[in-house]
Amino acid sequence: MTAAPDALPPLAGLQTARLDWRRDDGGEEAPHSAAFDDVYFSRHDGRAETEHVFLDANRLPERFAEWQEPRPFVIGETGFGTGLNMLCAWACFEAHAPPAARLHLVSTEKFPLERADLARALAAWPDLADRAARLVAQWPEPVAGVHRLSLDERVTLDLHFGDTTERLERLDGRVDAWFLDGFAPSKNPEMWRPELFAAMAARSRPGATLATFTCAGVVKRGLKAAGFAWRKVPGFGRKREMLAGEIATPPEDRRRLATPWFTPPAARPARHVAVIGAGIAGTSVAAALARRGVAVTLIDREGPGGGGSGNEQGALYVKLAADTNPQSRVYLAGLLHSRRLLETLDPARALWSPCGVLQLAMSDKEQARQARFLAHHPLPESVVHGVAAETASRLAGTPLAHGGLHYPEAGWVRPAALCRRLAATPGVEWRRAEVTGLTPEEHGWTLALADGERLAADQVVIATAALANRFTQTAALPLQPVRGQVSQLTLPEEAPTLARVVCAGGYVPPPLAGTLTFGATFAPNQDATEVREADHAANLAELEATLPAFMAALREAGATLAPGALAGRAAVRAASPDKSPYAGPVPLAEAWAADYAKLSKDATRVPETPGRHHEGLWISAAHGSRGFSSAPICAELIASRICDEPLPLEAPLVDHLHPGRRLIRDLIQGKHDSASARGVGNGA
Repeated sequence: MTAAPDALPPLAGLQTARLDWRRDDGGEEAPHSAAFDDVYFSRHDGRAETEHVFLDANRLPERFAEWQEPRPFVIGETGFGTGLNMLCAWACFEAHAPPAARLHLVSTEKFPLERADLARALAAWPDLADRAARLVAQWPEPVAGVHRLSLDERVTLDLHFGDTTERLERLDGRVDAWFLDGFAPSKNPEMWRPELFAAMAARSRPGATLATFTCAGVVKRGLKAAGFAWRKVPGFGRKREMLAGEIATPPEDRRRLATPWFTPPAARPARHVAVIGAGIAGTSVAAALARRGVAVTLIDREGPGGGGSGNEQGALYVKLAADTNPQSRVYLAGLLHSRRLLETLDPARALWSPCGVLQLAMSDKEQARQARFLAHHPLPESVVHGVAAETASRLAGTPLAHGGLHYPEAGWVRPAALCRRLAATPGVEWRRAEVTGLTPEEHGWTLALADGERLAADQVVIATAALANRFTQTAALPLQPVRGQVSQLTLPEEAPTLARVVCAGGYVPPPLAGTLTFGATFAPNQDATEVREADHAANLAELEATLPAFMAALREAGATLAPGALAGRAAVRAASPDKSPYAGPVPLAEAWAADYAKLSKDATRVPETPGRHHEGLWISAAHGSRGFSSAPICAELIASRICDEPLPLEAPLVDHLHPGRRLIRDLIQGKHDSASARGVGNGA
């Protein structure tokens, strides 16, 4: 089954699990599914069953002990439930794996538990309490999609919320061992379908194993048809038999038949990676790679937190489209990921605040757009919900004339300080320099620096915003510079405050250390960075239009609201033509022009040739004004691809972010000229 971006379902929340708490055979209280009339586990012997069925039948203790690969060992699971299986696998990994080994857990769940139910269920095993606490602390909202949790330095969990088969069909990654779990086939026949087993086979590595508690005929037939060899082995307790097996040679993944250009490059060694650019995009990539044990040299001509990431305060928010599109899915996933990352990185909240964001609807057009969004996307209220003017006023702490959308999970960050924190991740070496050129070598890249020095690296990530297409290899990627200026007002002691970030034409967060930051102007195709009084005036006018009562209170408190009295900062961001970031391998533009030339005559004549890329060269750019929602998730995408891991987004969204997408679009529309074919154009 081919996953395509236009096949994505609407953004939506999921129905959470409905539980009854019943006494099991041992007289202990255990969770029971009201929907499927089946037990999640027996509190009396549920852990022993997990270890017998899933850990031992997949030979995990032995395999963990022998694991020497630079990539992580990957476990895939159908049905996360309470997480008991994954916590036990984590404990087994820590007990047996070498210190340098890593574990990557992938699990699907259509009906995620409420956070309180999850904590209650896992309280049955005190020796798992620390691991359970980390899981519960990061437990995501019930939103369809992929949610990446960093459980510790060596263990990552990707929760794929939604229908199991659909989730596995859109999984971009391969699995070493399968936990084929879930409610019994007689209770939940919808899950145990032929398509499920086919998706498992397509996402398996050669020799991947499986184990399941059931011997039902539908399971044996489905596994065999998908290419798995199975055998009956002794079951647990009163279950006389269960199944274990493996797949020697997984079937060809036919997902790329429709989009061969997005075929990822083969994994290559990444002992040392050079990251060019130390804004939020570059420092996020550097930190993500360093956490995986990769040595990183971070290079920038200014320093961490310069350029568009150099403001003292910025908004952590998204503006989601009224109708489903891949861009909105990326940004929502990114917002939720950034929120978890910040909570883990800075639990004291010195670098950020989850105060919430109000996106006001100040025109009839925006009110209609927001109403359509709420009607089409029933997301959890903890993620976004509509509020009337009265409620918005209470939330903001100042009278507002309009309602809008409230994002409780959003807030503000300290961009420059966050970049410095990420750049200080152990394993990242910082260098102040300017990279003037890149030369491919047999086993990596040579970077030419402005001072004449040359630096060698296995792989390179370009993250230099509007300058990212200044290299020969990236020149065909269109980027548009966008100048933006923020204004800063030093507040008098009696000045009012705000309780939320308020967005309309601009944004204004709550004051930080006695300073109100607001803006920003938006000037496409401008790259000057001097501070302009006219832009201060424009920011003041926007603030007046958005928050007239707040501005009146500032005047009453004695604030000087004159453009000439304001401080500020101007910087240049970068945007792509479709306003989505570039995150992935850099395409060989000349090769793509030749390999896919047929598309200009007939878009249905898709060649089978896989996309060719500059080996070991990556880009994270075009994050625009929402980089704090997009850059961290894009960094995980790039680091995961470099380190041969499952990706943190569904395959259609990974394709949507691919840097070569514009080359294909222009070929199909007949816009591919000789300049871009040579890889030297950079028009926006």
